[in-house]
Amino acid sequence: MSKKKNDYDAIIIGGGHNGLVCANYLAMEGLKVCVLERREIVGGAAITEEFHPGFRNSVASYTVSLLNPKVIEDLELHRHGLKIVERKVNNFWPQPNGDFLAFPVGSDKLKEEIARYSQKDAEALDRYLADIDMAADVIRGMLLKTPPNVGGKTLTEVFKGIDMLAMLRGQNLSERDYRVMYDIFTLSVNDFLSQYFENDFVKGAFAWDGVVGNYASPHDTGTAYVLMHHAFGEVNGKKGVWGHAVGGMGSITQAMARSAQEKGVVILKNAPVKEVLAEYGRVTGVLLEDGTELKSDIVVSNVNPKLLFTKMISPGLLPPEFNTRMKQYKNASGTFRMNVALDKLPQFTCLQGRGGVEHLTGGIVIGPTIDYLEKAYLSAKQKGWSNKPIIEMLIPSTLDDSLAPEGQHVASLFCQQFDPNVDWDAHRDEVADLIIDTVDEYAPGFKQSVVGRQVLSPLDLERKLALTGGDIMHGVLNLNQMFSARPLLGYGDYRSPVKGLYMCGAGTHPGGGVTGAPGHNAAREILKDDGMKISKLLALSL
Repeated sequence: MSKKKNDYDAIIIGGGHNGLVCANYLAMEGLKVCVLERREIVGGAAITEEFHPGFRNSVASYTVSLLNPKVIEDLELHRHGLKIVERKVNNFWPQPNGDFLAFPVGSDKLKEEIARYSQKDAEALDRYLADIDMAADVIRGMLLKTPPNVGGKTLTEVFKGIDMLAMLRGQNLSERDYRVMYDIFTLSVNDFLSQYFENDFVKGAFAWDGVVGNYASPHDTGTAYVLMHHAFGEVNGKKGVWGHAVGGMGSITQAMARSAQEKGVVILKNAPVKEVLAEYGRVTGVLLEDGTELKSDIVVSNVNPKLLFTKMISPGLLPPEFNTRMKQYKNASGTFRMNVALDKLPQFTCLQGRGGVEHLTGGIVIGPTIDYLEKAYLSAKQKGWSNKPIIEMLIPSTLDDSLAPEGQHVASLFCQQFDPNVDWDAHRDEVADLIIDTVDEYAPGFKQSVVGRQVLSPLDLERKLALTGGDIMHGVLNLNQMFSARPLLGYGDYRSPVKGLYMCGAGTHPGGGVTGAPGHNAAREILKDDGMKISKLLALSL
């Protein structure tokens, strides 16, 4: 019997941002590509929705910095409608004593602010920023590289590993730089920051980035890297700056979708995939939940690796050891996400007479010290959620008046630490009230200003956005799930045990965040396997 003709050259499961990026790059080289999205809108966790009449906001991901400049340029996202505006203040931390610590844009202003707390810490700032800038540049150099496939058995993979080491040497790192890099990959965020700072509030402010999307204590090994993971970004060519996509995060993915469709990519919505089909160790297509079969020799997964390999493909198609290891793949970001509609701006006690709306354009972080971050984690481990949660509030309507009616505002509340293994249907509203009450302690009257809300517990994030365990990172960012080991050793090069089945999501290198890098890198590897000429591949290289 002759084989049925393929419907597409490549099928991508999941219309999140990495799936759209991968689709764009494949279509650039002439492949007929189809993106299958289970929901009625593409974008995955980077979407904008109206959650209360007249009020819109980003639903899960909520701020811009990590989106790779090469992806923005190659996909011509600005031509397709993307506009990013910068925060006027990066972050500020209200404190229980009525003071606050702000991180203004610019190192000189930041030094002045830190000097209010510790002159010694202010003097250490230049050394800290120099080390962070060095490490961020090293990591930027790795973002669009395919990791060496440690566990692979071919001589080619050995040379790829040597090449990666050569790339590090090519950055002209000093012996001290190597030590800093080693510390970043092996220390807790507390131990790493203690090498520079002594003041509790200063250390706590910097440590916040070590627990973002990370269900861990600031004393846990590996949290220093999570801090670093949030430091390699840039906005409008300015390194280390955070911004807002006008129209919310959905404006990013809608621009990506328009770019893809311009190249001929077919995007099918309301098309959930039930199963990846394969014969004789090679992928043949996908089966949709409505019974439709679509044929292709290339299937690319943009879903969490654990979801793909434990729910969407027959375990008999995978090596037994692979199945065992994948069952142990860890998902836990500890995230609880809310949007609130406000009839007025919050009035933070700490800003009265000392700050204005400018501070409200940045991230407002309730989590002032290492001790606060630690207790939030410990109480979550004991009870299931934090008695005093870590909260980052953003009020994007201070920068983008399209999100709310005139004179009113929207705020996103990104909250840690919350155990995914809780009966969230029973406790969702109780915890949402706790979060709002916590903000109200620092901004009296906030609770009364809330006229509508959208609540997404870890369980809701899984149901709505297919984020396994509510994990916004598609897998914990620790040493045994990073770089060549993401998702598993031997499969860090975007390929799977099934020939023709690839991975392009945040469960691959370089991990979570709206970067587009996994989609970019996976496309390059797919094109290599598809016989693309090396001259064309250069366009996908650094």
